[in-house]
Amino acid sequence: MDDKEFNGLADAALARIEAALEASEADIDFELAAGGVLEIEFADRSKIIVNRHGIAHEIWVAARAGGFHFRWDGSGWRDTRDGTELMEKLSSLASQQAGESISLV
Repeated sequence: MDDKEFNGLADAALARIEAALEASEADIDFELAAGGVLEIEFADRSKIIVNRHGIAHEIWVAARAGGFHFRWDGSGWRDTRDGTELMEKLSSLASQQAGESISLV
């Protein structure tokens, strides 16, 4: 995959995450900053950071539970360790940090 394709796919993923956060009824704030960095802040002021990593062509997620890398497999963004889909993993991580069920799928 070239940089242009990666950036298009990463932009679409970040937009999808934003739309899912907007649709959720959880007590969270979020902001997409320049350069493709999405900060999700919870009521307890903890954060999940989602960003594109252009050199590796991956989307990286930093949460209380740890750091996660997602690579495009041709049909979706998959965790490089366990194969979990990005939105599924984000739902789980956000639920853990918020202390309530949050579905972004």
